[in-house]
Amino acid sequence: MTASIATPHAVDAPLRVCIEGINGVGKTSAARAVAAQLGTRCRLLDELTDQPGDTLPGQVIAALSSEQDPFLRTGHPVAEALALFGLQVRKHEQLAQRDLAGVEVVLEDRGLDTVAVYQAAILCSQNPETSPEDVARHLLASGRPLLPPPDATILLIGDLAVCSQRFADRIGRQLDPADVQLLGQIDAVYREMAADDPARYTILDIADMSPDESASAVARVVGTLLEQREAVHA
Repeated sequence: MTASIATPHAVDAPLRVCIEGINGVGKTSAARAVAAQLGTRCRLLDELTDQPGDTLPGQVIAALSSEQDPFLRTGHPVAEALALFGLQVRKHEQLAQRDLAGVEVVLEDRGLDTVAVYQAAILCSQNPETSPEDVARHLLASGRPLLPPPDATILLIGDLAVCSQRFADRIGRQLDPADVQLLGQIDAVYREMAADDPARYTILDIADMSPDESASAVARVVGTLLEQREAVHA
């Protein structure tokens, strides 16, 4: 686990913390465990793919996954990116309309980084001469006017083979070698993005941790961020 923890902005709104990482790394389990631990102090924003099917996000995700592709690929990656960006913006517009009295931290399971990193890797798998890191940065910059970055982002990293198998178990089928390769590319882009922006990202290597240990590690980072925020306000 890295010793450096991203420093949150000093604002009156709840602290926004996003948990990122590749499929199968365990971020959803960690996010839910931390949210349960914080109770009413925390508002959890679920991953878009976990939205009920009768909602607008659920219907869009269902349309993108109609071909049963594990990465929501319909063959139109630019259109997919725009649709997913729109859903992320809509999620935060709805959050802004809610009563957040008493909420100290908004914990998000995947945010705009997911769209930028995944779609960049998908686009560049079709155009190998292009840098996926550059495309991811461009996508993030394009989304910033609509949705500012979170105060802090926790990037969970682990063993690619283990994550791939967990992902395969969850979707009920083995991944193709090309899909595993794409997941590895996504992991590499995440790591480079985090290395380039240590002020926002905190990297947690949870390869040798149990789910409970992973959740505890995330909880410690969130706790430290809240303490730093309180110190700024004091």
